[in-house]
Amino acid sequence: MAETIIETKDLHLYYGQNEALKGIDLTLNKGEITALIGPSGCGKSTFLRCLNRMNDLIPNVSTTGSVVYKEQDIFGLKTDTVDLRKEIGMVFQQPNPFPFSVYDNITYGLKLKGIKEKEQLDEIVEASLKAAFVWDNVKDKLNESALALSGGQQQRVCIARVLAIDPDVILLDEPTSALDPISSGKIENTLSELRGKYTMVIVTHNMSQASRISDKTAFFLDGSLIEFNKTRDIFLYPQEKQTDDYISGRFG
Repeated sequence: MAETIIETKDLHLYYGQNEALKGIDLTLNKGEITALIGPSGCGKSTFLRCLNRMNDLIPNVSTTGSVVYKEQDIFGLKTDTVDLRKEIGMVFQQPNPFPFSVYDNITYGLKLKGIKEKEQLDEIVEASLKAAFVWDNVKDKLNESALALSGGQQQRVCIARVLAIDPDVILLDEPTSALDPISSGKIENTLSELRGKYTMVIVTHNMSQASRISDKTAFFLDGSLIEFNKTRDIFLYPQEKQTDDYISGRFG
């Protein structure tokens, strides 16, 4: 039986008076890839950012309901958001390597955790870059700026940077939308290879991408969760007319 890693219950989020999420109930299982789909402005990225409290950084945001991770509500007073984001890492839409060397990008979070021994750092850098399938591209460029890499390589370095701190969950907000098709395909292959080792949640506008790489798919519309099911069932046998209309291109 699948093990639940995150569960949201009656999750509402407001930007000022505007209700952006309307009571989301969703269960994420350990080791699965979940795709969040829906038209622009439907709440999927907002929902994603709730899972590691990135919305806290936006002024005038308030939430009600709960996000339970490891049997604790992450909105509780005991939550340390820095620690939370080490366990629930994030990869953004635009590749955002730090303006450092490739090596220093990967070791940045490790040094914050107090890991200083060079031999250990070297091992983690190599393992993380290999896990993100970018080691062969950058092994001779570790001391060069990550900003000099191609967009697809930068994004895989960003994935490696998240993997280096050994998270449980990886959140990905349209990680391939700024990339060309070949680079996008390499990112998809990377995520597919990581399936089972990490729980991943990916926001995507690309229907075929969602159908190729995810185990489950959630369809959002106007801040509501319309349908959530196995990806195959969502795409072949949608239960809700709104889901069918969106997937078949009748709106959105």
